[in-house]
Amino acid sequence: MASKIKETTRAQESTNAIERLYVTMRHLLNRGFYKPSGVSGNALRSALLVLRPEIYGSVAEEKSELNGLIYVLERLPEGIEECRFINLTSDEGFSKSHLKPIIPPKRRRNCYRIDDEQMNIEITRGRSDIYDILTHLTFLFIESTKICEKVFFEETQTTLRDWDKLEAYIKNEDPSDAEREVALIHTANILGRSFEEVVEIHEKLSTQKVEDRFLKIIFWLGKLAIEEETTGSKRTITFSPLLRERLGHHIHGERWAQIIKETLAKHDLLERPIHIISANMHSVMNSLFAKVALKKELQNLNALEIYESLSLTENENLRNKVINFAKKNGMIYIDDKSGANIDVQIFDMAKVEKGGCCYDFKTDLQTVEKPVIFVMDYAFGEQAYETIDELLRPYKSKNEAIFLNVDSLSIMGKAGILEGGKGDLMIPLAHIFEGTADNYPFKNELCTKDFEGYDLKVLEGTMVTVLGTSLQNKDILQFFYDSTWNVIGLEMEGVHYQKAIQSASKVRKSIKNDVKVRYAYYASDNPLKTGSTLASGGLGTTGVKPTYLITDKILEQIFDQL
Repeated sequence: MASKIKETTRAQESTNAIERLYVTMRHLLNRGFYKPSGVSGNALRSALLVLRPEIYGSVAEEKSELNGLIYVLERLPEGIEECRFINLTSDEGFSKSHLKPIIPPKRRRNCYRIDDEQMNIEITRGRSDIYDILTHLTFLFIESTKICEKVFFEETQTTLRDWDKLEAYIKNEDPSDAEREVALIHTANILGRSFEEVVEIHEKLSTQKVEDRFLKIIFWLGKLAIEEETTGSKRTITFSPLLRERLGHHIHGERWAQIIKETLAKHDLLERPIHIISANMHSVMNSLFAKVALKKELQNLNALEIYESLSLTENENLRNKVINFAKKNGMIYIDDKSGANIDVQIFDMAKVEKGGCCYDFKTDLQTVEKPVIFVMDYAFGEQAYETIDELLRPYKSKNEAIFLNVDSLSIMGKAGILEGGKGDLMIPLAHIFEGTADNYPFKNELCTKDFEGYDLKVLEGTMVTVLGTSLQNKDILQFFYDSTWNVIGLEMEGVHYQKAIQSASKVRKSIKNDVKVRYAYYASDNPLKTGSTLASGGLGTTGVKPTYLITDKILEQIFDQL
């Protein structure tokens, strides 16, 4: 009797969809171009619709997805919805042209509007950047097609009355508030959403320069899709020959690391004990100096209240005071021009004036024993391997190889948590790479005991390094959560950092074999919890406490080991 074939689970279907997406994307990159409405574009579209990522909400439904739209638009250049041709390029010198870069608010990438129809997007952070962009573009094209199917009637080659009214409004150069409301009512009908929902999104996307940005985005998404049907003018995405040639060759990472090592050499810091921290550009500096620098202005506040004050937009003068104080006490700032888009702070603790730092170390230390704290801004996906791998290589000077005296590497980041809520903590004991059997166990110098008594949930276990946070859905995450892997969260860089660290310490021997490693993450979202995905908004001041708590524990350990 034939055994009953086990049905494919949703988690398996989703895993297969992710694999199809990435195989297709790599094929398109090698091919050099594709049309979103063509066979390859439809393959991406159908895989994304099978997957139904949490971050894209109702993408697989008939109604339009609004929160996902905002999430995507914050990561793509303004005006991309108007462009029929999107060209992904390497750093090919556009910065030396008359064109002004367009930088998306939530992604550090330079984009250039070449003309009315073309947008160029510079890729300097590796394949993860390409996957991120193509996934978001696929979402946009799905939403664009939804609008077209709702408003365009192929048999009669006519459009819905709501669309005609929206088009008339867009062409009106000086509309009244009443006309705007009427246009929003028509748009709500086109999108299958309530008037209230549409007004809310309209207000979120409005800027001082473009009050009707939301309506114009919807119009252009629909317009280009309709023109594809009526005129045959297809949208096209291309990958420049230089991008395809350079990808994977660490060009930007090598340039970035060389600038840093030259700076360290210039200040005689190469042979000092170096502590590398991957974090933001404020928490280490503020933890080291803010309480001392602002003792007059914020003398009645505790440390957490000071950090919350510094995070407020209106307190730029206080932030500048801390920056100036830090510079006087040995901080060197490197505004990255390498193309990697990773700024750096170097803190020479030998130059800190007496009482100038919020942490103490042994007073009898010689200058050569005093630490150098090196802070690098967040890398993106595979870029973590490229940058750390290049940084940990010896510095070549006059045919001499100088090995960096790296004492510790600390990685602090945001991640999706599978049990808990925004702001809770995750302490990994291993990283596993999604879609493979690759796993990277390590000894983490941080542990749950370090964070007890702070009214935050602290989980200890395995982190999954995913190919892209925008491609996760509940079925895959629930599988990880229920599995014996003891998965506590997901992020995009852990495996890549650890691969570079293990390669440098255990294979190349370019740093100490027993280099201390610290990883800690705070939850930016819970993808298993409805309304708590990344598309639901940022952390706000909720992120201040976990950010500075992790920073404080990292710095405490650095100073305690001196």
